[in-house]
Amino acid sequence: MRLTELKLPLDHTEAELRAAILRRLGIAADELLGYSIFRRSHDARKPAAIVFIYTLDVELRHEEAVRARLKDDRQIAPTPDTTYRFVAQAAPGTPAPRPVVIGTGPCGLFAGLILAQAGFRPIILERGKSVRERTRDTWGLWRKGQLDPESNVQFGEGGAGTFSDGKLYSQIKDPAYRGRKVLTEFVKAGAPAEILYVSKPHIGTFRLVTVVENMRAEIESLGGEIRFQSRVEDIDIAQGQVRGLRLAGGEYLAAGHIVLAVGHSARDTFEMLHRRGVHIEAKAFSIGVRIEHPQSLIDRARFGRNAGNPLLGAADYKLVHHCGNGRSAYSFCMCPGGTVVAATSEAGRVVTNGMSQYSRNERNANSAIVVGVTPADYPDGAVDALAGIAFQRHWEGLAFEAGGSNYSAPVQLVGDFLAGRPSTAFGAVLPSYTPGVHLTDLTQCLPDYVVAALRESLPAFAREIAGFAMNDALLTGVETRTSSPLRITRNEEFQSLNTRGLYPAGEGAGYAGGILSAAVDGIRVAEAVALRMTSGNS
Repeated sequence: MRLTELKLPLDHTEAELRAAILRRLGIAADELLGYSIFRRSHDARKPAAIVFIYTLDVELRHEEAVRARLKDDRQIAPTPDTTYRFVAQAAPGTPAPRPVVIGTGPCGLFAGLILAQAGFRPIILERGKSVRERTRDTWGLWRKGQLDPESNVQFGEGGAGTFSDGKLYSQIKDPAYRGRKVLTEFVKAGAPAEILYVSKPHIGTFRLVTVVENMRAEIESLGGEIRFQSRVEDIDIAQGQVRGLRLAGGEYLAAGHIVLAVGHSARDTFEMLHRRGVHIEAKAFSIGVRIEHPQSLIDRARFGRNAGNPLLGAADYKLVHHCGNGRSAYSFCMCPGGTVVAATSEAGRVVTNGMSQYSRNERNANSAIVVGVTPADYPDGAVDALAGIAFQRHWEGLAFEAGGSNYSAPVQLVGDFLAGRPSTAFGAVLPSYTPGVHLTDLTQCLPDYVVAALRESLPAFAREIAGFAMNDALLTGVETRTSSPLRITRNEEFQSLNTRGLYPAGEGAGYAGGILSAAVDGIRVAEAVALRMTSGNS
């Protein structure tokens, strides 16, 4: 059975954990046959007395008697069955055409994996390169300022999440435990086993590379096919039904079921779908900057005298402030002990993101501090479904110019930003962004209402984290790819509202926000495809 909310001091031993279980259940030592940790988090609201909080699955010799005795205890319940069960399996010799998945980010990867495990032998198309080749190309931008528009932080095997903190937690509702399936597959592919139980699991970029490669190998071993450098140029739609697609090299693939998992930066694909009449809606997203502090400052603010304790690791934060101008500013994609990275996928633009390795041991902490925008904010009252893309491009282009037009990023010290003056010299915090930075005034590449919201929010955040608005903290612009600026709306069968056989999925379609939620959405869409293909309506 499952035992929740068991609290122990930070420095407890395994024997003390076992003793706490016995006390909590009121049983003798020989009655506890075993236990496993389902989740472990920590409560640092009192930095001088940080505690671990456990959720445990315990196996008892006399379980029914214990359960009857503690029947009114809300912290004891049967252990739920988290086993993943396939909703449909392909019949032997299932005829072509095979299902097609576009994109190998977490959404496309898990859609392809589920379809392969269910016997459907999917064809998975990726415009970018394999994860190791793509890593080399990405370093080409970071080290030399050389951008490959088809192989970068946004495009290539593993998706944008490969060059991030590798966070594997989400606030989505998941009654079917698909998230557990995601974590289990990651561990099977080489991720550390601790991601199954720590409250905020992460992998980090270098480990994600191997995990992604191992998942690709399993898909291929099950009859799936992954094609790199295979950009989809057009989708064949007849009478509201997909019939196939054409690749940039001219090849045509017949397909009646296409999973569209292209990520939030496949702007040319969105434009093609719009021309084809696929239903697309503009939606809200957020823009802002990356902020960097010494990681030690965040650790002290969060953990007090326990800062630096290896059991806690690098501290993180989550902040939000509702501003006087009606906007909300909030932290996003916080990367403890990480770096700010160049994340553009288009020439002549600067885009920032954050990344951490598994160790999270770099000198700076960084996070996006962003402000919400809606379609009503687009200039001239633009209501086109793609207007958000033009909006993003505008500010990314201004950031490119402000950084020196060489993929260096514009940066400004927090003290100067709050005082309304350009920065001319660094202080105690040095930037981590490569290929380089240019000290300037960030107000030239942000909307006025975003500038106003940030200037109000930074001092407010300092009331929660001492030193957050320190003069020498660094702001790097601009963060525009927080989420997709559009939604490719789908129905209850996960198909496009007006295009049968097209299954919009993940972040790019506006249905996820992060590695775990995108992977879960990929599973849900793969299940919908499997059910459709085995229902006789394919």
